[in-house]
Amino acid sequence: MIDTHAHLDALDDASAALARAREAGVTRVIAIGSGLKSARATRALARADGSVFVALGIHPHQAAENESLADLRDLVDDRVVAVGEIGLDFYRDYAPRDEQHRVFEAQLQWASELGKPVIVHTRGADEDTAGFDGRVVLHCFSTPELLPVALERGYYVSFAGNVTFPKAQELRDAAARVPTDRLLAETDCPYLAPQPVRGKRNEPAYVVHTVAALAQTRGEDAAELARRIDANAREVFSLP
Repeated sequence: MIDTHAHLDALDDASAALARAREAGVTRVIAIGSGLKSARATRALARADGSVFVALGIHPHQAAENESLADLRDLVDDRVVAVGEIGLDFYRDYAPRDEQHRVFEAQLQWASELGKPVIVHTRGADEDTAGFDGRVVLHCFSTPELLPVALERGYYVSFAGNVTFPKAQELRDAAARVPTDRLLAETDCPYLAPQPVRGKRNEPAYVVHTVAALAQTRGEDAAELARRIDANAREVFSLP
């Protein structure tokens, strides 16, 4: 099983969390480096633990913080499998929208040059973030209205712990419509702990609850769905 989106550098003890993940059957993690400081820490974790792969990017909230894309480029090695998370967030608007657009477009170009997929964060900006082709992972999918475009363009759709929440029936309905070969699961830890452990700090081991909820929603066997999600992750991130 794989956790396709985890902020390991935000955990108090990433090594201990990874050990618990392995005990739970989670054997690989895509760790997100958001900005230069986070990217350096995340890449160091990946170098210390072979189960960890890395995505590097500038989050839309950081778009006005003078983060250097050139410095991020220097961190790319064989553990880096994606550019992300990147995108647009017009809900929080922590950065000016023109700056968000500029940074997002620069990173899309960078990903194209690297031949890497992009992990996209979108909130309140669906039309702006869904207008491009390529290998795209819609991270922490939370906007059912975006699903038709995602399916048409062949995006990968990744669900986090919020799909398990009692009031998230619209998300579960969306999850049931995603083709099996385009489905992913993530924790987005330390955020969004799934319902069985809600209130705790999220960590990669808890992706098992999200996979179980997806399997129940889709009427599939959880173990088989976990294998399918792992295969999807291998495909989109070119994992060994």
